[in-house]
Amino acid sequence: MSIIETLILAFILTVLATIFFTYFVRKILKDADVTDSPIVTEHKHKTGTPTMGGLAMLLGAALAASVYFNEKNLVLTVLIMLSAGLVGLLDDLLGLKIKEVQKVARNITTNPLTIGRLTLNPGEEARVATPKAKEDLPDLLNNGKIEITGETPIKTEGKERDKIIAQIVLGIFLAATGAVSSTVLGFEAGIFIIPIVIFGVIGSINSVNLIDGMDGLAAGILTIASASCAIFSLISGNLTATIPFGVLAGVSLGFLVFNRYPASIIMGDTGSFALGAGYITAGFLGDVIYFAVIALAIPIISVVVSLMHRSHIIKLPVEPLHHTLHYKGLSEKKIIALYWSITFIICLAAILVYQFIW
Repeated sequence: MSIIETLILAFILTVLATIFFTYFVRKILKDADVTDSPIVTEHKHKTGTPTMGGLAMLLGAALAASVYFNEKNLVLTVLIMLSAGLVGLLDDLLGLKIKEVQKVARNITTNPLTIGRLTLNPGEEARVATPKAKEDLPDLLNNGKIEITGETPIKTEGKERDKIIAQIVLGIFLAATGAVSSTVLGFEAGIFIIPIVIFGVIGSINSVNLIDGMDGLAAGILTIASASCAIFSLISGNLTATIPFGVLAGVSLGFLVFNRYPASIIMGDTGSFALGAGYITAGFLGDVIYFAVIALAIPIISVVVSLMHRSHIIKLPVEPLHHTLHYKGLSEKKIIALYWSITFIICLAAILVYQFIW
């Protein structure tokens, strides 16, 4: 059987398996009332949607690894995905507990006003989330400048430090396999490949995790990026990367059947951690890390923008960037279509540049 035939069969198998697993995982989670409580006001209608759907993705990937157990890179990719999925699962389980209830305030004046780091135009509302915003709230209420329109429960989350430590461990797991080439972009990295791998794992997980904020956004981007990486692997001769990326594309597309707008299940950190870790693992093991990074440009840019916001270099009304676009009036469906389209154009352009110019 040729590599193309194997790729197609692995992709189809993974899509069908993930659809099957997602259907049953969704039913189980819904019956157990393991559902989401969005903190973004505009997403309140999604309250009650089953979360932790990444469990179905892990099952789909595991089945593919079982069928194609002779594909070493696929097996290693799925092992890293399972490890990352467990880390994400812990965070999802923590999120089932409510940490605090934040008030939602609306500007009832005819002029813009500042609360915390946010500037609210007349009629706009936002969560009173930061310590500075909570400090400003009493005076603004007493002066009749804002009104409380509701309350939002905030989920308990693991500390950022603990998440990063867990992601570093995942990077060490990948480096410890000895399967990652020490040559990056034609340069011999030697022992420095270890911090490169760790940085790559952290960056990929957080990029996918951050972009997973709208129905089908992360799953769609990962479908396009992974499929593009599989195609690039074929035309560049890096055949060991084709099957892992084909399976990642299949997992993402299979889940997208239920996760597309309006989503009937959410992947949660279980899914975003697994996809992020699996994606970068396939890129490192298949030695196509440069193309994998290009294909993931939109999530990476989103992380950079958020970091600039948190460093006070720029100021966003809400974070991350796709929520700012929604806040400014762009519909969720249009934002999703925009992000998918840009990802597709970037991937297509990169393939064409390699094919005809490189």
